[in-house]
Parts: sequence; structure tokens; C-alpha cells
Amino acid sequence: MDPRSPFRILVVEDEPVIRELVRSMLDDGPVEVETAGNGAEGLRRARESRFDLVLLDVVLPGMDGLTVCRMLKADPATAFVPLYMLTAKTRRSDLEAALAAGANGYIHKPFRGSELMELVERLRTGESEP
Repeated sequence: MDPRSPFRILVVEDEPVIRELVRSMLDDGPVEVETAGNGAEGLRRARESRFDLVLLDVVLPGMDGLTVCRMLKADPATAFVPLYMLTAKTRRSDLEAALAAGANGYIHKPFRGSELMELVERLRTGESEP
């Protein structure tokens, strides 16, 4: 990644308050945030533009996040993009389903801003997981 290029994030979340909260926390300086309000829109946007990270809600109207995740990970053009699920679901089976769908990880709602910022910084700078 060119260090002069912004780190681009797509947030796919149906709750407007959460979309804007994530945007306000992360959309600064070397980070650029775009949003989508449902699974179909998120899938379309992820395929039309280059993103460095996708944050994807599990429960979405129409096409759910697990389906979007599977489709993005099956597409050679988007398979390499880190994808983290945003989820209020905390059962082990829900988390295993996200990983089985191809998610690189998950962030539990409610989340801390520092948790998102640490993830973005780690991915942006190429650091490995702690």
C-alpha cells in the first residue's frame, strides 16, 4: 500500500447511529470511511471500489452479513480484503459461523472506539495481531 494513499474502510451497518459513530471515530487523516446501509449495497460497493478493510454487521436487512462475507471471500477481487464482523451476537456458535464464512475476526457490540482504532492502525501499518 502506498503510504500516501488513504486507508479505505467500508462500514456495512443498517443502524445509522452506529454507521455515523464508526465514521466519526475513524474518518480522519490517513483513513477514509464509506458506508452502506444493507448487505446488497455493501456487496456492490465492495466490488466497485478498492477497500483496505470491511467492517460488516451480521444482522442486515435482506442479505445478511454472513452471506455478504462468503460472497466477498469467494470473489478473487475482494478475497484478500480483511473483513471483520460487527456483532451483538456473542454465542460461540455465532462467532464460529462468522469465521467459517471467511471473516478475519469480529468485534462485539457495543465496542470501544479504541478497539476499532487499534485494529485500523494495526492493519494500516502492517503490524501482525498481538
